[in-house]
Formats: sequence, structure tokens, C-alpha cells
Amino acid sequence: SIPAANLVFLVDVSGSMQTPDKLELVKQSLAMLTDQLSAKDRVSLVVYAGAAGLVLEPTAGNDKAKIKAALQRLTAGGSTNGGAGIELAYSVAQQAFIQGGINRVVIASDGDMNVGTVGVEALKAMIEEKRKAGITLTTLGYGSGNYNSELMEQLADVGNGNAAYIDSLHEARKVLVDQLSSTVFTIAQDVKIQMEFSPRVKEYRLIGYENRLLNREDFNNDKVDAGDIGAGHTVTAIYELVMEGSEGGLVDPLRYGSTKDGGKKIASSDAHANELGFLRLRYKNPGEGKSKLIEQPIKMADIHRDLAQASDSFRFAAAVAGWGQVLRGGEYTGSFSYGDVRALAQGARGTDAFGYRGEFLQLVSLSESLATPAAASTARATTAAIE
Repeated sequence: SIPAANLVFLVDVSGSMQTPDKLELVKQSLAMLTDQLSAKDRVSLVVYAGAAGLVLEPTAGNDKAKIKAALQRLTAGGSTNGGAGIELAYSVAQQAFIQGGINRVVIASDGDMNVGTVGVEALKAMIEEKRKAGITLTTLGYGSGNYNSELMEQLADVGNGNAAYIDSLHEARKVLVDQLSSTVFTIAQDVKIQMEFSPRVKEYRLIGYENRLLNREDFNNDKVDAGDIGAGHTVTAIYELVMEGSEGGLVDPLRYGSTKDGGKKIASSDAHANELGFLRLRYKNPGEGKSKLIEQPIKMADIHRDLAQASDSFRFAAAVAGWGQVLRGGEYTGSFSYGDVRALAQGARGTDAFGYRGEFLQLVSLSESLATPAAASTARATTAAIE
């Protein structure tokens, strides 16, 4: 049951948005979101180009004709004063603030903010202040060529929101209809994940998350900001492990101790001899300042020696992670290739109710056709899985 929402649509109408895959798609996307709202919700519309302006004052969510008419009147032209637009949007959100509800600014832009007082640090500082006051931020990215994904993600991170890239109505439906609750309704704040491996693990590598790493001492520090989780949202962290005694690995053993604890070997009588590692999760309930802790050991028995034993979701996630690494040059993927990605994903496609996994397979085939012959080789790799 999603509480009442106070949403401020902040739309970039600068000249760079004047293409069908930008402003016209924004209008259609936000119209789809409007169809999901009810009388308890409020919608406002702010635009920015050379200057910022209020196009639609806070309006009941069931007055869909008025909201959609305001969207349809939008036209693109001029330069991009993003800072002024964000400031006005937050001001409108504050005026229509719903106590105990969802208060969120939704930016729709190609991220090309090039006019006005738009120092990134100044923008982030303002967004952080508004986050503390209970107003969060979602960024929706559109277009290609000059799309500034890094800026859009940074702003969403500071605003305790999420960043999505929308290149079609199909993707708009996914983010703003099928996954609306996870896009706008936060159920856990400052979520932190800490994984400790036993000495049975000789080497490990976290795949992805380079821009979300925390210092170890920050895990228990409730003053350190982290990401939020929306209702129905799933977060997946994938590690590549090299087990003790394995022939694999990239790092030579240490001269003064070959295990992570300085040379101590795990004996079968040790209290945690049957554990692969220990998972710690911290999160805050929305609006609370003190975090809660969840701890869960991961057992050696959880390892699937045959990848086919793992679930469709695990195998598909592994395929996506592998594809991302191959696209970036495959520095640590060995002989794992586009063919391996496609075979792994195809076998894990499952029911695929919305066709997202099928769309991924098309992307893999397209990227393989564009790759060099060496990168597109079809050698096989052996994989084990832990869920």
C-alpha cells in the first residue's frame, strides 16, 4: 500500500532535448506515471532552460487531463540552467509537502546542464539538505550522444533516490509502471552490505560497485550516508571467488602466510569451519536515525558445484555481470565470451513475463556482432555458483 505522493516533475526543455527520443518521450513517460496516481496524490510541473518556471501548480493526481495537457504544452529551446530548475522544484515540493507521504522531485533530462550556477558540489549540497528535510530525488535520463549519466547518477545518489535511463516506451513502462513502487516508495534507508570471507577463500573480487564502496569503519557509522531500497527493489552483489587449494587465482601466495588471517589454517574442529563467509546488512527504517543490523553466515554447503543447479535469477544475473565485463575489455574474464554470456542467459530466461530477458539477449547478440573476432570467440569457461 503506497502512501500519498507529492511528486514534482522537473523537465529539461533546453534545445538539446528537441529530439523524439528526448522531450517527446519524456511527455509520454510522465503521462504513463500520471495514470498510476490517485486523488490522494499531488503532481506539480517545473521546467528549466535558460530560466526556470512553474508550469503546473500542485494538482490532484486524479485530475489526469489537466496534468497531461500541461505536459503536452512543453516545447524545447534555449540553454540549460539546471541549477535554477532544481532549486525551484524543491521549493514547490516543500510547499506541497505531505507529512508521512512520499515527497520526491523527478528530473527528466539528458543531464546536459551547461548554463547558470551549476557547480556539481553546490548542487549536491543543496540536494543533500533537502534530503534531510524529507524530499528525495529520482533522475530519469533520456537521449544519447551528450547524455551525462555520471551527473544524473551522482545527483540521485545524494538525493537518496534512483537513476534510470529511458530509451523507449517499453523501458518507461518498466520503470514508471511495473516498478513504480520501487522507484518512488522507500522502505529502507542507508542500506549497507559488508561481506567477510573465511580463510577458505584465497582470493575474491567484487564485480561492480566501484562507485559505492565504503570504508570498513563506516559500516557501523550511522552518520555515513548510503543507498536506499524501494518496495520490491532487489539489489544483487556478485563476487568471484578463488578457493583455497584451487589452481585458479591471480595473486601469488604471501611469503609469511598464505591465508587472509596471517597463515592460520582452518581445522575441521574450528567453530566456523563449515562457513564460507559472513554477511552483515545495516539499514534504517524511513525517518529513523539508528540503523538495524542483520547477520547471516553463508555455509560451504550453499555452494553449487554445478552451475546448472543454481536458480534462473542467479544464472541470469551472472550472465549480465559477465557481459558488462566483456564489454569493458574482459580484463579478468579469461576465455569467457559473448557466446558464453548468451548461452548462460538463454538457459536462465525462465518465464520472462515482460520480455526484459529476451531484450537482453538481443543486446548480447548485437554487441557480439560489433566486437572484434578475438573478443567474440566462443571458448567455454567453468563456473561454480553460490546463492
